[in-house]
This record gives sequence, C-alpha cells and structure tokens, in this order.
Amino acid sequence: MAESTSRPTAGRPARPGSRVGRGSKAGSRVATGGAPGTGSREPGATAGAHASGGPGDLIFASDEIPLPWSGGPVQRPPRLLLTLLGDYWWRRTEPLPSAALVALLAEFGVSDSAARAALSRLTRNRLLVTAKSGRRTVVSLSGRAARILDDGGSQIFSFGRASRPWDGLWSVVAFSIPEQNRAARDSLRKQLRWLGFAPLYDGLWVSPRDRAVEVITKLAELGITTATAFRASTVPGVSPDGLPQRAWDLDNLKARYMQFIANAERLHDRTLAGRVSPVAALVARTRVMDEWRGFPELDPDLPGELLPDAWPRADARELFTTTYDLLGPLAAHRVRQIIARYSPELAVHAAHHSSELQTAPAR
Repeated sequence: MAESTSRPTAGRPARPGSRVGRGSKAGSRVATGGAPGTGSREPGATAGAHASGGPGDLIFASDEIPLPWSGGPVQRPPRLLLTLLGDYWWRRTEPLPSAALVALLAEFGVSDSAARAALSRLTRNRLLVTAKSGRRTVVSLSGRAARILDDGGSQIFSFGRASRPWDGLWSVVAFSIPEQNRAARDSLRKQLRWLGFAPLYDGLWVSPRDRAVEVITKLAELGITTATAFRASTVPGVSPDGLPQRAWDLDNLKARYMQFIANAERLHDRTLAGRVSPVAALVARTRVMDEWRGFPELDPDLPGELLPDAWPRADARELFTTTYDLLGPLAAHRVRQIIARYSPELAVHAAHHSSELQTAPAR
C-alpha cells in the first residue's frame, strides 16, 4: 500500500493513567524463538506462536521491542498473507512473484512449506490468482479478496472512532434450536457475535444497537424458524445483575485494553526514539494491528451511558492509530527490500497506508 503523506509528530499529549503496566510481570517475558525471519519452532508457526491468551499479551522481538499480541488468527499463514497484502499491496493489480510472498512470510517465522501451502489454499478459495510468467509463478489478489480487504480495513480502522448516540432500546434475539441441528446453532451464534450480540441467558442474546433486521436476514439464510427478534427497553427496578450490559465481561475487557495501552505505548516510544529497525517494524506493525482488530469481537461498542467511568477504548484507539502510522514507513521499506530480491521493478510499488486509509506514492 502506498505511504501516507503525513508525518508522525514528535510526541503525544500525556494521558492520565496511560503509563499503567510499565513495571508489570508481563514486561519481563522474552520470546526465545529467535529473530523474525529465522524460522520457527513448528512448521507454519509465526514468531511467538508459543504464547497464548487474548489481546494484551506481551512478547518481545529480537531487539526487545514489546509487541502486544497473542497466538491469534494472524498466526495462520493464509490470513497473515492477506493481512500483509492488504497493508503493503493495497489496490495494486500487478502480480507478485510467489517467491517474494514466501520470503515475506518468512519474516514472521513461517516455513517455506507452510507459506506455499497458504498460497495454494488462498488460490483454491479464489482469494489469490496464480499464473506463470516465464519460469516463475506470480500471484495477484482476486477481486473478491480486494473487496474483503476494503471492507475489513474500513471496519478495523473505524472501530472506536466516535461514540454513537443511543435510543435506549435493545435488540433482542430469542431462539430454540434442537441439538440435532447443532451446525445451524453454532453458525447463528457466530453470526450474532459478529453483529455485536452477546448471550444474556441461554438462548437470549442482546445488542444495544438496532440490528433486528440484520438478525432476521441471518435467521432466514440459516433456515431457522424457531427464533424471534425484537426491540425492547429495560424497566425500572431491574437489579444490577439483570441489566443487559451484564452479558459482557466489561471488567476483563477493560483490563485487556489497559494492557494493550501499556504495551503499545512502550512500542510507540521506542519507535519515536529511533530504536526500531525496519525488520522489527514490519512484524510489530502487523502484530499491533492484529491485536487491535481483536477488540471489535470483544467490545460491543456499548453506548457511553452503559459503560463504567474512565472507559479506556478512546486511549487505546489513539495509541493504536498513532503507533500503526508511525511504523508504516519503516515497515514498507522492509517490504520493498524483500520484494526487490525477486522483482526490483515491482518493489517500488510496495507502500503503506495510514489508519485513515490514505495513500500516496511510495518514495
């Protein structure tokens, strides 16, 4: 993707409580799997894949840059490759040598065999298009993949941007699905979570947003008729334990946000100080973005009226966007270095986009 024309400022205004976690035990753990690009402990695993947990976990790169991420979806080579193409080859139509993409995945500890398996899988799923150019294989994004990346990017970077007004009504879905139709039930639950719902009780899911029409559409697609969707409000006198927002573990979510803030701030400060190499910047930028994009699945984006005081989402978003943008030029430089080994004429097109999805020609 193309580089943004904006430049990071020399610093950011201090935020109350933003230094939380600098002396925590999490900061003492160091990954022993080697530097990015040197291979991994298991075939197909990325650097740091031995970690587990959720957003907020901390791992260190070889040059001691704190990288807030965990053993999440970005470690699957197919998704990692799409993420990288979305970040540094956004809206480009020129095919890239497959060897360059294998080398790019190696920066994250993905083995050659796992990288080529990822290419094959993405091609089978019609997300990549492969062709021959002389004796080498070249790869380009399909139109379907480009649309997925556009939609995903818009969602990731818009999350938490502004608090939306609330009309005081909840979307409620109640369903009863027989055990023998478990596949439909699991699919419905997955779709409900994607739409921002959470289970208040068994078979009763809620969302503070007007999603009833979307739920009806999903129910029809799944062929589920034993379900009801409606809009409702709470009545005075409901006990705190019965309030709909109790469907979400807000205490745990807040802790994850605070850990993300502590880790991302440390990374941001080291980058400003010039202590991040292009090699580490590529890995760090991908990890911090993947860490952030896990939050929309955990955070229902509740209206401010329903949130505890000092909710940290805004601080976390500010640190994500500034750190992601700050690492962009360094990371794009590393991508150009890798592609140049196989196609110098194409390498000049690799660039980054900002958190505002703004691009400019790479230098």
